[in-house]
Amino acid sequence: MEARIIYEVLFYEDAEGRCPAEVFIDSMPVKAKAKAARWIRKLEEYGPDLPRPYADVVRGKIRELRVLFASMQYRFLYFFYGRHIIITHGFIKKTYEVPESEIIRANNMMLDFRARVEKEEMES
Repeated sequence: MEARIIYEVLFYEDAEGRCPAEVFIDSMPVKAKAKAARWIRKLEEYGPDLPRPYADVVRGKIRELRVLFASMQYRFLYFFYGRHIIITHGFIKKTYEVPESEIIRANNMMLDFRARVEKEEMES
């Protein structure tokens, strides 16, 4: 049975076209990248219903995709925008809680994304 894709995952790009999630993925080992790609497909299929241990709510509208590979805890922070899942960036989690700086970074990217999308919608 083929998985049905309900949501579309997009990687956040800043106004200059930089994509922090792609930069992070490019730095990951090949097998960890493959596992992350499988988890991202699960996220597209299940959206907000993707359970732990795959995903979790971090704070407010910011969520995390949790990829454990070997002893490394890879995290991708994301938010929903309609039927889109916007992955802001990734990092290696080294502490029990998601670092405050990573949450702030994701939240700032979410605010920037929304402002630019709304501006485009108003101009068209």
